[in-house]
Amino acid sequence: MNLEQETRYILNKYNAHANKGYGQNFLIDQNVVDGIIEKAEVNKNDLIIEIGPGLGNLTSPLLENAGKVICIELDPKMVSILTDRFSLYKNFELINDDVLKVDLNKIIADNSEYKSAKVVANLPYYITTPIIMKLLEDKLNLKSITVMVQKEVAERLADKPGGKEVGAITYSINYYTNPEIIIDVPRDSFIPAPNVDSAVIKLDVLKEPKVNVLDEELFFKIIKFSFLQKRKTLMNSLSNSGLIPKDLLEEVLNHLGIDLRVRAEQLTLEDFCEISNYIKTNI
Repeated sequence: MNLEQETRYILNKYNAHANKGYGQNFLIDQNVVDGIIEKAEVNKNDLIIEIGPGLGNLTSPLLENAGKVICIELDPKMVSILTDRFSLYKNFELINDDVLKVDLNKIIADNSEYKSAKVVANLPYYITTPIIMKLLEDKLNLKSITVMVQKEVAERLADKPGGKEVGAITYSINYYTNPEIIIDVPRDSFIPAPNVDSAVIKLDVLKEPKVNVLDEELFFKIIKFSFLQKRKTLMNSLSNSGLIPKDLLEEVLNHLGIDLRVRAEQLTLEDFCEISNYIKTNI
């Protein structure tokens, strides 16, 4: 029985279906599953946190390869299926909750006997960005985050500051991690097939951020407001936000030798760091 047949069997057995409200699409491509396990370098020293496991198609090989797998699933129907399917695995734990409300720091601390903690998941696309930002902003003791996301989102996350696909989140990802797209996933790799292609992205979490920012809150606010009006210049976007007085912004750009007509997407991570640090010390 291949993965697609097994998936259809489980759906029929439990009279289950993909719940659009939870953004469910069930992965049925065994090559993609194997690729995720390989690229995430899952081994017996790992604590794996899987978010939104659904039917458990990725959970099964994770349990075979990892030291322990903690699944966080919101859908009660899927919780029932997962409990039944994996109840005999001693390294399986299931939490029925919204991942945005779960204390992941405590989970990792409570399982400190494992050498490293990693997130491996096929994320619900409607809530991809909040989940990834929670994982990073909570400063969890994670080695890596390997997740399936919409391809367009993956390209934005993995781009380098100053690249063609950048958004505000690109800078956040590059501040905390080294990102890389590791697998392209066509839409027919799922039941039901989504309307978009997907990709698996791996984020290797840095022990220290790439730049030395004096005030992280200010730094990320500057980036956020810079991209709210992406077609405008950095000067216009930030001065319109009310975050920074226009004369101070002109002063910092001139001081750093940055063209006053520059747009946010043309700046590097180091540029935003220097702008933020200059404003922090001159406000």
